[in-house]
Amino acid sequence: MKVQRKNIRNVAIIAHVDHGKTTLVDGLLRQARVFRENQQVQERVMDSNELERERGITILAKNTAVLIPDPQTGEMVKINIVDTPGHADFGGEVERVMNMVDGVLLLVDAAEGPMPQTRFVLKKALEMGHQAIVVINKMDRRDAEPDRVLNDTFDLFIELGASESQANFPVIYTNAISQQAGLTPELSPDLQPLFDAILRHIPCPEVDLDAPFQMLVTNLGYDEYRGVTAIGRVNAGKVINGQPIARITLQGEVLPERARYLFVFQGLEKVEVDEVLAGDIGVIAGLEGVEIGETLADPEQPVALPPIRVEEPTVRMTFGVNTSPFAGKEGKWSTSRKLRERLFAELRNNVALRVEETENADTFLVSGRGELHLAILIETMRREGYEFQVSRPEAILKEGGNGEILEPYEEVHIETSADTVGAVVEMLGARKGQMINLVNNPDNTVTLVYVVPTRGLLGFRYQFLTATRGMGVIHTLFHGYAPYAGPIPTRNSSSIVAWEAGMTTNYGLKNAEERGILFYGPGVEVYEGMVVGETLRSSDLVVNVCKKKHLTNMRSSNKDIEVRLTTPRTMSLDEAIEYLAEDELLEVTPKSFRIRKKILDTEERGKQTKRAKELYEVG
Repeated sequence: MKVQRKNIRNVAIIAHVDHGKTTLVDGLLRQARVFRENQQVQERVMDSNELERERGITILAKNTAVLIPDPQTGEMVKINIVDTPGHADFGGEVERVMNMVDGVLLLVDAAEGPMPQTRFVLKKALEMGHQAIVVINKMDRRDAEPDRVLNDTFDLFIELGASESQANFPVIYTNAISQQAGLTPELSPDLQPLFDAILRHIPCPEVDLDAPFQMLVTNLGYDEYRGVTAIGRVNAGKVINGQPIARITLQGEVLPERARYLFVFQGLEKVEVDEVLAGDIGVIAGLEGVEIGETLADPEQPVALPPIRVEEPTVRMTFGVNTSPFAGKEGKWSTSRKLRERLFAELRNNVALRVEETENADTFLVSGRGELHLAILIETMRREGYEFQVSRPEAILKEGGNGEILEPYEEVHIETSADTVGAVVEMLGARKGQMINLVNNPDNTVTLVYVVPTRGLLGFRYQFLTATRGMGVIHTLFHGYAPYAGPIPTRNSSSIVAWEAGMTTNYGLKNAEERGILFYGPGVEVYEGMVVGETLRSSDLVVNVCKKKHLTNMRSSNKDIEVRLTTPRTMSLDEAIEYLAEDELLEVTPKSFRIRKKILDTEERGKQTKRAKELYEVG
């Protein structure tokens, strides 16, 4: 018989990137007295990953829980909170946690209103039938327009096909930084109105406590003492510490296991318990080989739950063993065996990722949801001590029902100044983009909405920021597959390539600097075929950057003594990935990353280019 567990609420916080989800969770934890009064707690405590703190974005979905009293009944109610990423590249994290919750808090910026990722995360929640509480955050902003934002949010609900009950959502106004909330734009001194809204409007779990045990593995963790931990919501029955359970694999195989250790979330900690009842989010430790999407069930009646479905990847790139002359100098792990182990281990947690082996034993094809998704993986592996090389990202093409080639398209939302909108329109037009909407905003900015092939957006972000003088804002969202758009020009520049191995000199770099922008200064070790700069010429320029000036006892003037160079351009990992051309690779090590040609030998590279040109002319 189904019963309502009125002492539990399961809620996910969803929003566009940087609308204040993690900061709001900080406030909820503080006001639920999770921390001591004198405890020093860092900001955005849920962003525990080093990369998350550096970039200021949430990459991994994380669980926490707070205990608060219900003002009406006086009983303590446990609220399980899941903090989710706001970036579409990490949509796999959002899609899988929707299975754990009964409702969502949709955060919307009081000035920006619903943004592209707001649409993405809300669509996923509505498809699951979840009830939403709309939280209009950042009410302290000078340009806050809560009435307009509320109207835009309602329009978005209707556009995404919300049911009548879903569209009749409650609204809470908040300022996450000062930890205030209110039913009107006039905020109360604390977040109690938000806690009350969660208790009144997020449905409590309706479960059958007497049914056989069932739990879908939604996330994985690792405990140093107890091994792999499986996180998920108990759908039916209960699980007792030490009881035998069955693990139903994704292939349908039933394997015997034992629930050796049981935990539930309490604040930021996992607390060991004797049993976890249906409706609560629990953690079972000590299950080796468990995977996301598998079902843990009663061994007497093992019934599988529907597996987690995530959208297919749209971008791929090759990961290979580093073959440069500097291979093995800076990395801890550089063999194909170690690279293979690490990539396949990533699949256990990263459900939106795909890894395939190729004909070449030391090269792997890795597919993800976008450039950022893959860049985060590269940066994580680099920090772990891995050394490898990656190719330029490329869009994943499909074959349609009639044999035609289909490619992924992105919906691109751009906000830029009125002065630079012409340059942006020209750039997107060249990349086969189709304008859907153009809005002139009151603050002299222009909002553009385009549908562009994913191929056209690879390497676009850096050029876009240059064209808009760093003032433009761009967000992308997967739109769908459509017919192949034809050839798209990507980079309007070429590379300055090192002629020989050695140490760069002022004299050699000065010759190169006159022809483009340098990536390195003097005194840097380079090798033949390494990219040392960028030129606006149509073809690559090979320069001897290690050339030394012949010494004589004659000097014409003092200016001949010292050569002055402009500061070289320093690229981030994301920019280096965007820069790559078809015939280039990015060498990644824990200490540095270098752009290089696939064929390092200058003479051989020239022959290949000539041969390709001849074939093109014949064809």
